[in-house]
Amino acid sequence: MAYNRGMDHLTVVLPFALPPPELASDLVRAMQAPALAALLTRTRHTRRVDFDNATRLLPHEAWLAHALGLADAPDGTSPGAGFAGAALRGFGLTPAEGADQGCWFLVHPVHVQIARNHLLLADPRQLTLDDAESRTLFEAAKPYFDEIGKPLHYGDAHTWFVRADDWAGLRCASPDAASGQNLNAWMPEGTGAPASRKLQNEVQMLWHEHPVNLARQERGQAPVNAFWLWGGAPAPSRPAAPLFAGQVPSWMAALTEPGRRLDADACATLLSRPDGRALLVDGRLIGPGMGADWSTWLLHMQHLEQHCFAPLLAALKEGRLGQLELVLSHRDAYAQFGGSRNAQRAFWRKPTLKKLAP
Repeated sequence: MAYNRGMDHLTVVLPFALPPPELASDLVRAMQAPALAALLTRTRHTRRVDFDNATRLLPHEAWLAHALGLADAPDGTSPGAGFAGAALRGFGLTPAEGADQGCWFLVHPVHVQIARNHLLLADPRQLTLDDAESRTLFEAAKPYFDEIGKPLHYGDAHTWFVRADDWAGLRCASPDAASGQNLNAWMPEGTGAPASRKLQNEVQMLWHEHPVNLARQERGQAPVNAFWLWGGAPAPSRPAAPLFAGQVPSWMAALTEPGRRLDADACATLLSRPDGRALLVDGRLIGPGMGADWSTWLLHMQHLEQHCFAPLLAALKEGRLGQLELVLSHRDAYAQFGGSRNAQRAFWRKPTLKKLAP
């Protein structure tokens, strides 16, 4: 054999790697990314899917739910995204075998901001919350959940779980989809919504002057003044595809096996593995993309050019990678680019980053 094929098929999902349409031209001009340009231009196929404002998931979340077998469609038309069951398994909280499995939801302690005439959910990544603070707030809130027959379970500082079988049809939004939006349009809807809002109000009052929050405010930190409920699914739930993840929220990391949670430069790490197929989500662009911090976004893109796109391009050309799928997104769309060794031989296609623009 003339070369050593290390991996047959790799899919790399990069949330918020697509610049928003109104800034795409300026951001593309500021980038120096020839490897990414080659991967976007010399392809076997491309696909772009637009999302409307009513979608209660971000495009990369809907795509991932479908890829993992947790939703019927990748375009946000499936109701909800049942991540909770798979994440529950990842935290080792799966009910005992033979026990009634029930329906579970992800619960995140969050900070809700009061705007001029509405409420806004702050970016969960900006909420610095340690384990001791989270556990204290969890223990304070747990009796309120228990009282209405909704047992609450602790995952980590930012991720809890609640079993709520009679809320199975509740339509919820992901915290990232709702972040920065008017919360009136993003609260849970459907059967169980009034009960979930009543519980939310009771916990908000409980936490309003809780010692943890009073201490946080004295230190200049945002109080934890609400929880966010979403991702309802039966448990246990096992993802249908092997997932690797790096620099993602803890609930998403929990969708992977422990050995597949990558902290370093994940693309290069995966290319050294002998796996036949792999799916990687790298979330380093989510924070700056959601926060419109475009200088940081550009820095991360340049880092990805050196440590992800360039190694992927080399692996394709050398035959160490059979096929590559790039899934790039922003808040309102995702684009998919399929590449191969043969596609990279299309020298007449001049590499360009204009594919990042709509």
